Amino acid sequence: MASGIRDPHGASRSVAYLVLAAAPFVFVTGLVTHPPWLEFTVVTVTSVFLATAGWLCWARPHLIPDFGWHIAPILCTGIITGLNAVTTDASTGAQLFYLWPTLYAANFLNRRSIYLSLIAVSSGDAITVFLVGGNTAGSDWTAMTLAVTMIVVVVYTLRERADKLRRVLEGQALADPLTGLANRRSFDDELARAATTTRPGDPLALLTIDLDHFKAINDTWGHAVGDQALQAVGAAMGSVARGEDLAARLGGDEFVMLLRADRSGAQRVAEALRAAVGKIDSLPGGPPGLSIGIAVLPDDADTIETLVTASDAALYREKTRGRARIARLALPLP
Repeated sequence: MASGIRDPHGASRSVAYLVLAAAPFVFVTGLVTHPPWLEFTVVTVTSVFLATAGWLCWARPHLIPDFGWHIAPILCTGIITGLNAVTTDASTGAQLFYLWPTLYAANFLNRRSIYLSLIAVSSGDAITVFLVGGNTAGSDWTAMTLAVTMIVVVVYTLRERADKLRRVLEGQALADPLTGLANRRSFDDELARAATTTRPGDPLALLTIDLDHFKAINDTWGHAVGDQALQAVGAAMGSVARGEDLAARLGGDEFVMLLRADRSGAQRVAEALRAAVGKIDSLPGGPPGLSIGIAVLPDDADTIETLVTASDAALYREKTRGRARIARLALPLP
């Protein structure tokens, strides 16, 4: 829900908390402090509207269109302004209610919506303070506009810093620290996504890749060179991967590539990968050999789970027959 909204769940809960709390507050204070029938009618209708909106935001947020989350602070500002105008209340307490649409916009909306919300708050406050009048109307409006503007600047700056840190942490959680490729967690997530987005008949290929005699590389040249070999293979995989492909290191010398491709497309990627690895000239023992198993959905498997099994089986078969090979067909599955 709520495309273009930062943290849609948090935004819906924020609106729900506010309006569910505001509904009884507006109704009770309206009855106690302003009994005339006109004010009573306005307060009652407003309270019912807030209670209904709060229930929708809490229990049925998917029923609210995307633009509703962007206009929520402006609508709230209009309600606050209307109540303050009807009750002729321009006190500091009444003006503090403008903080909610300000904080909501600064925390959840994009810059354009934030600017519109600020304009709405400043205009609404001006309507109230100048309607009620008084010697301090101008200074009150100026102070309120400055205060909400500074609040937006501070909250938005903290939000940007938090989002940047979150992106860094997410990248670290989903990336292999040695090669920079996706890690097993990221690969598992992509497999689960493919299981729900791949339609019947759509091609999906999985390449399972092992470095040949990797233990011998470590034993002969040391683990530092072994790490260099893994990094070089990871760089080669990144160079042949297309935008929709996923290249991942599962651990040790085990790599995979998930491709939106048929068998011939997967074969071309496998050949390109072997060619790229064959050009590696930075290792003392020369470029490492690769064994690659290929399985394709729906030819070799009928589910994502059996696709992984088929690709593993193809790789194992070729390693028993001789390394530095590409397995084009998976073993028949029981």
